[in-house]
Formats: sequence, C-alpha cells, structure tokens
Amino acid sequence: MRRALLLSAVLPWLALTAPAPQAQTAAPPDPAQPAMLVADQVFITPDRTLVAEGNVEAFQGNIRLKAKKITFDQSNGTLQIEGPIRIDQDGDITILANAAEMDRDLRNGLLTGARMVFQQQLQLASLQMTRVSGRYTQLYKTAVTSCHVCDDGRPPLWQIRAERVTHDQQERQLYFESAQLRVLDVPVFYFPAIRLPDPSLDRSSGFLIPSLRSTSNLGTGVRLPYFFTLGPHRDLTVAPYVSSSTQTLDLRYRQAFRRGRIEFNGAYTRDDLFPGEDRGYIFGEGRFDLPNDFRFTFDVKAVSDDGYLADYGLPDLDRLRSEAVLTRAKRDRLFRASLTHYKTLRDSEIQSEIPSGIAEAFYQARHRPALTGGELRLTLQGHGHYRSSSESALSITDANGRDLTRLTADIDWRRSWQLGSGILAEWEVGAAADAFRAYDDDLFTEEVTRLTPRSAVTFRLPMSRREAGGATQYLEPILQLGWRDEGGGDVVSEESRFVEFGQGNLLSLSRFPATDAREDGLTLVYGANWARYAPTGWQAYATVGQVLRREGDSRFTKSSGLGGTSSDLLLAGQLKFGDGLAISSRGLLNGSLNFSKAEFRGDWRTERSSLSGTYLWLGTDPEEDRTEETSELWFDGSYDFNPSWSASARLRYDVSDARATRAGLGVAYSNECVTVDLSVNRRYTSTTSVEPTTDFGFTISLSGFSVKSGKKQYRRSCSKT
Repeated sequence: MRRALLLSAVLPWLALTAPAPQAQTAAPPDPAQPAMLVADQVFITPDRTLVAEGNVEAFQGNIRLKAKKITFDQSNGTLQIEGPIRIDQDGDITILANAAEMDRDLRNGLLTGARMVFQQQLQLASLQMTRVSGRYTQLYKTAVTSCHVCDDGRPPLWQIRAERVTHDQQERQLYFESAQLRVLDVPVFYFPAIRLPDPSLDRSSGFLIPSLRSTSNLGTGVRLPYFFTLGPHRDLTVAPYVSSSTQTLDLRYRQAFRRGRIEFNGAYTRDDLFPGEDRGYIFGEGRFDLPNDFRFTFDVKAVSDDGYLADYGLPDLDRLRSEAVLTRAKRDRLFRASLTHYKTLRDSEIQSEIPSGIAEAFYQARHRPALTGGELRLTLQGHGHYRSSSESALSITDANGRDLTRLTADIDWRRSWQLGSGILAEWEVGAAADAFRAYDDDLFTEEVTRLTPRSAVTFRLPMSRREAGGATQYLEPILQLGWRDEGGGDVVSEESRFVEFGQGNLLSLSRFPATDAREDGLTLVYGANWARYAPTGWQAYATVGQVLRREGDSRFTKSSGLGGTSSDLLLAGQLKFGDGLAISSRGLLNGSLNFSKAEFRGDWRTERSSLSGTYLWLGTDPEEDRTEETSELWFDGSYDFNPSWSASARLRYDVSDARATRAGLGVAYSNECVTVDLSVNRRYTSTTSVEPTTDFGFTISLSGFSVKSGKKQYRRSCSKT
C-alpha cells in the first residue's frame, strides 16, 4: 500500500522550478502550503535518514515531482534522488534527469543526464545540470531545439549546440557560451556568446526576426529589428533596413497608460531614388478614456513625398488623413467633435485646392415623450472646411480656395403602430434649419439660411411561410410616401457630390451623404425584402426597391441611379450555403435595362482553403470625374496543402484596360520549430512619383524563444514514410 506524508518543512526543494518573485515572473509556491510525499514505502532509518522509494511522487502547489527514490540525510543536509526524475511546474517548465544530489534547500546541486523543457516546446538536453544560488541553472554540453527529436538518431531540423547554457530564473533569460547554430547537424553560424529569452517571458529586449526584401527599385536588403523594453508599459523597436540603394531606420514606439495607449511608427531614409534628400514617414494613433465617459482618439499620418509609401511597401494610400476626435456616447446622448487634416498623394489633385482642414461637431439627444409617445430626436451639427489657396472660386466645380462653414439644427419625431392584418405603420415628421457661409468665393457671396420641413409615412407587411420540407420564407412589402420642402437660397454643395444608392438609404428622406444638400419635393418609395432559411444550412436574401418623384433633381449624377423622376431599380441579394460559400451582389438597373452600377462578391472558406473575390462595374459619369467605364476584379485566396505547407495568391485586374494592376504570390512552411515565408508582389501601375516595382520578401523564424505566431503548430512524425 502506498503511503502519504505531509512534509511542509522537509521538502523546500520543490521550489527548484519556481522563479524568484518579480513583476513578470510566476509566483513561487507558498512555503506555508503543505507538501505531500507519496511513495510505496516511506521510512526513517536509525541514523535519522528519511527514505521514500517506489513510485515516489511529491506535490506542493502547482509543482509535481516523480522519482524512483528520495533519500534525505539530516546530518549533512543533502538530498539524493534516483531517477528517472521528472519535475513539472504548471506545464511551463519540465526537468528530466537520471539522478540528482542537492543541498537541503535545493539552492545548489548537481543533476546528471538532465533535460529542461519549456512549455512543451523548447528543450535543452545536457550531460549534467547544476543549480547555483537557487536562481541559476547551468547546463553543460547542451543541445537546444524546439524541433521534434526522434529516437533513431536523425538530427533535428535545427539545433543550437553550446558548451554551457545558463538559465536565469529571475530574469527568464538563456545565456549561451560557444554556441553553434546547426541545420540538419551542419554548422551554419558560430556565436561566442548569445542571449535569448525563454518561452515563458512575454517581453524582453533583444533582436527580433530578421527579414530579407528585394525590390526592383531598391535592390536586395536585410531588415534587422531590435526590441527595447522601456519598463513594463513602454517599448521601442529599432529596425535598420540596408540595401545597395537605401539606408533606412524604421522606428516603432508604444506606450500603455492607465486609461489609454499610443503607438507611433516611422522611418528615416536616405536612398538613391532621391539622392541627397531626406525621406521618411510617421504614422501615429492613440486612444484615451477620459472622465465623465469621454473618449479621445487621434490618428496622425505624414510623409515626406508622394511616392514613399509605395517605394517601401507601406499601406497603399492615396490620401493621408490625420484626425483628433472627442466622443461621448450615452444611452440617449451622443457627442462627437473632430479636427481632420488631409494630404493628397494623387497626381490629379493640387494640395492647396482640396479641403485640407476640416472641423466638425455633432450632438444628438433622444427623448421619449409620454404625451405623444414615440421618439423625439434633437440634433445640432457644425461643419467647416478650409483650403490653403487664397484664390477665389469662379464656379461650383472650380473651387480654387473656397472655404465653407455650415450650422444645422434638426428636430425629428417618429412613432410606429401595428394596424390590422399585420400591417406595421411608421410616421416621421421633422424639420432642419441650416446656415451656410462661403469665403474666397465670387459665386456664393452671401450667407444663406435654409429651413426644410419633412414628413413620411411608411407601411410594412411582414409575412412568413413554413414549407413542407422545414424551410421558412419571409416576405415584407414596403411602401413609403415622403415629402420635403427645401426653402432658402442656393448653396454650394461640396460634401454631397458622390451619392450611393443602396439598401441602407432606400427609405431615407434625403439620400445625400451630408446635410449640405437635401432632397426636395414629393416621393413615393416601393420595394420588398425576402428571405429564406433552409434546415440544411443555406440562406437567401433579396431586396428590390425604387424611388418615384414628382420632379427630378438635377443634383444627382448619372451613375447615382437617382436622377429623373424614376430612380434606377435597386437590386440586391445574397446566398449563404452551409459549406462556407457566400455570394452577394448589388446593382442599379435603369429604364433601358442596363446597369449603371454593379457589384458582385463571393467568399468560400473551408478548413484548408479560403477564396474571396469582388467584381465592380461603374459606367461613365463626367460629374464624378469618370470619363471611362470602370471594370475591376479583386481576388484573394489561400490553400493549405498539408499541415506544414500553404500558399496564397492575390490579384487586382483592370478589365477595362485588360491588364493587372497588382498581383502577389506567397508560400509558407511551418512546423513545431520553424516558420518560413516567401512572397513576391508586383505593382504594375505608374504615376509621376511611383514606378512599377516587383517586391520579393523572405522571412525565417525559429520557434521556442518567446515567438508566438498565433497559428496552429503541427508536430512532425518520426516515421520514415
């Protein structure tokens, strides 16, 4: 029969695998917590020696030890442990050894045939292991790898051989002396000394994964990032990128605060593309939670020249938006104030003639009056934008240096009723008052005020039907009668030039995107929503609708689908299948049975593959600066050939010009100990500041040293087949 003994004082050696306490480290076992020793036999010899033998197991807290025999000699304070020995601490650290001799407190000692394993991933195998001062573990003649090691003598994919490895349990660092990096047991690199974090450490100063990048305009270069920890809440990453044509220093700074965070990314460059000139960029963002439920966010973007982002593979932006926003959202209140700056990177735009500075404020309160029922909304809104040009505007389209300000006050009440036969009715009534003022404008020289009352009645008839096979169908016819009366003088409308007509604004009383323009007159909207849900998992949705007007509105462009007295017919639908396939489409069908706009999207996802694509067609529209038809195709997909190998591809193709604008391919290999990524991307388009380029990328990372990919890891088999 196995015997158990509580040894809260005799087994302090269970702290072997517990690191010294500090901010980042796991807490050691509580010495007041009793230790449990279980063995087939536990006895004390006449010379006061404690002996436990036969399937010996010891527990204290989250630490567990297994051994064949433990002998504690009280006279000299030594522990003799016969193996095989296994010590586990909460799955983070495992120590295996053949035999061990330790002092009373296990702060010093010797283990032979020892192996240390971190988080079941990184293993250190050595001829012998020593404990020094209860903090350091030293391993001699050590082989370190995170690859699966086979018993047939085949070498792992990679390993680090070192004369000595020291593990600092307090700092969670591994120090290698006289180390060799071997690939399939072939020496590749030699390091006199190197320091690496152990896998249990979340943050540590040191080198990050290097990458190799080759482009047609910058040549082949290497990027070697170094990570600095600046305390528990800040860090800095410095990444030199050097090639035959560029010397670039990438920087990233992050800091966390008690109620917020900030992050800045940037680079300083000297290259052959702009000889003798300083180039670079800076992107920054932050968020802070302020008192009284206010939230402040900012986003900063600046670049030295129009082509820098494309030259260095940064986000493909044609305008840079910097913004500071203050918001407060309550159950019945919403406040938002923002300052925005735009920097154009487009060849077709002049920086001084675009609205580069924009200030906006929005406040809305919702009430539920007991007297009338329903919901009452009160809205105040202000907008102003500024152009740096001092030239006066000569026409609506020739803005030059026109600046605008606008103030809006809006009141809206709405209530719904359920009538007989299942009909749902909703009544909306309201009014908006606007004040406009233009500056640096020879066309609109006076301040204009405008009052626009409105009202609408909407009827819906939701119906459902259950089929014999278990599927359920839903049908909802919709009818709306709306009226608006836009009073006041003519105003310039710059925010509402481009109008999108879709399911989201089918029943809106004004489909312009901003309040500088409002629809006028009497309208009738009819349409229907339909859906079908099958028990097999597939679903279908469809929407059809049209807007009829008593008088046409010339402010709507040709391709908006809202011009004339009858709008284009809105058609939208979606299919979802149980096997991960989803298809959606949206289009505007005009009276000639031609589409003025059409969009088609598809997504297909399985356990091993993903495929998504989009097709977009836009007709010509000079009022939207589109003199030619636009027909483009986007494609993005990936496929896992097996648990280790995967491939990806992406394509953007201009069907109108019959040429690709962007294309890319990627191949990745990943297993339990290494990840290799190889990619090639080609940009075919060119501007006055950007040339077509081809970009090759190569990255290899060794798992096990605080590298968390976030992906599944697959351990290879030792089978020869």
